[in-house]
Amino acid sequence: MYIIQHRGLFFWITGFLLAGAIGAILAFGLPLGIDFTGGSLMQVSYPNGVPPLTTIEERVATVPLGEVSVRASGENAVTIRTRTMTPAEHDAVLVAISGNASTTELAYTSVGPTLGSQFASKALWAIFAVVLVIVLYIAFAFRKVSKPVPSWGYGLIVVAMLAIDLIVPAGFYAVLAHYTHAQVDSLFIVALLALLGYCVNDVIVIFDRIREHLAKNEKTGLKESFEDTIGKSINETMTRSINTALTVALALLALIFLGAPATRDFAIVMLVGVIAGTFSSICRSAPLLIPIAKWFKK
Repeated sequence: MYIIQHRGLFFWITGFLLAGAIGAILAFGLPLGIDFTGGSLMQVSYPNGVPPLTTIEERVATVPLGEVSVRASGENAVTIRTRTMTPAEHDAVLVAISGNASTTELAYTSVGPTLGSQFASKALWAIFAVVLVIVLYIAFAFRKVSKPVPSWGYGLIVVAMLAIDLIVPAGFYAVLAHYTHAQVDSLFIVALLALLGYCVNDVIVIFDRIREHLAKNEKTGLKESFEDTIGKSINETMTRSINTALTVALALLALIFLGAPATRDFAIVMLVGVIAGTFSSICRSAPLLIPIAKWFKK
């Protein structure tokens, strides 16, 4: 019952986290990768050591590509981002950056601006579709629950919690991108979609336990306050939620420290989202039913 009795504290913590995440997004922005904006991205390794980045930039500048971004990638590699290159320009850049050094192209991606805008539109529609399906499912699953909160009230809470669970990792990623020059790519969208499914699962488990207790109380005629029902439901599901989050977090930590650099940002976003989602399901979603129930009672 500690969480229920001190729910105001957790609501304030949520407010600070949300304000900080939104502030980070507004201050730093979310830099879009070539998946959204279009362009060419190549990763080149230098087995004998990477030359100074300024030297590489000067060599790339010999090919007329306009604005070019050269960033370090790991210990012996660099990533070069340009506008969409033709095959001839791509070959010219490889020759230019090689110079007298030994180089190996590790990866090359080229996306046209039209395809990038289509991908951005489809990504937004995918997130919207997932949220819509989740709301419809919850409204259907809780259709027999009408007191003290109607079924659609549970759906609204889930949507609000999912929004927070996406904004918090997005705000963290904005700070990460500002200092590490990471960019929003397709893996970032995949991480958000995965978090939608993960976070809603935790919330539904607690809500389903609340529904079971409400139905049992009505059937047996047990007079129990709504606050006690929620507190009991949280206590019964808290261990499961924490253990599930811990196992997922351990796997993500292994991916961050032992996995490939290409999936590191994805794992970081997932880790922050899992922590935020676990906090949300235990300390925010169910306790939020209490003020909403009081509002409906009035």
